[in-house]
Amino acid sequence: MTNKKKIKIAEADLNKPRMNTNKHIYDLKIFVNIRVYSWLNFAFCTLIFTFPSIGRSAMPKEQVFSLFTQANQFFREANTITNDPDKAQKLYEKAILNYEKIVSDGRIKNSKLYYNLGNAYFLKEDLGRAILNYRRAESLDKADTNIQKNLAFARSRRIDTVEIRTEKRILEKLFFWHYDFSIKTKFLITCICLAIVCIGATVMLWRGKSAGVVATAVICGLLTASFLASVILETRSRANTICGVITAGQVVARQGDGPNYPASFKDPLHVGTEFDLLERRTGWFHITLSDDSEAWIPDNAAELI
Repeated sequence: MTNKKKIKIAEADLNKPRMNTNKHIYDLKIFVNIRVYSWLNFAFCTLIFTFPSIGRSAMPKEQVFSLFTQANQFFREANTITNDPDKAQKLYEKAILNYEKIVSDGRIKNSKLYYNLGNAYFLKEDLGRAILNYRRAESLDKADTNIQKNLAFARSRRIDTVEIRTEKRILEKLFFWHYDFSIKTKFLITCICLAIVCIGATVMLWRGKSAGVVATAVICGLLTASFLASVILETRSRANTICGVITAGQVVARQGDGPNYPASFKDPLHVGTEFDLLERRTGWFHITLSDDSEAWIPDNAAELI
């Protein structure tokens, strides 16, 4: 199966649940092309994203709507172009500029907006910034399966394959609920379990203990403690960990913060490689990869999440 076919299947599967049958909003003529499915998702996400976020925007509401309208139009036009790739790329760039302006000038941070940006960058063949924006979307909504699938698909297109250390892989399997569930989901489960514990305690106080009520209260109590600890740990981890993505085509990682230091690895690091930031100095990032290897890279070769 060619890469082109893989892209079609992945994008179609991701966006089918988001399609709307309202003919006044969407053009329902389905082209067998990745771009059309992505545009439908753009339009749908726009409706979700705009209304809850405008109140926090630093832009006038009319300007936000205008930027959205223009971005969607540029994106839709690019989707329909099949015989002029350069023109399609320019239209994607215009759409991206509008969305980036909403982020920077409007001060709006929303998982749907970052997801849209990730899709636009991916179609523009900017893999680094596609992964960057999928990661930003993921940090705001870890439970969104569309974000997870698109992120995984973009990662599969990278040149570098950095292994995750064995200890972390084992922990992710044993404590999958800690790594896979979003903070909101875990907090909701904590509240539900705590409520059940309180109800169980009340029942035992009024009607006496029974095996079923006691077992339920104990299990829910353990779940409450586990999920609450998970929420606290993830909150602290987010506060203390800064992540990033290499956006340059390739970069030579050094053993120190200067071009005269020897290379840390035999081969350069390529676009889309993710890292954790250890230290920041003028013009340089001190990074660690998923296999715990460390290096220094120029700060203009990467962007922070």
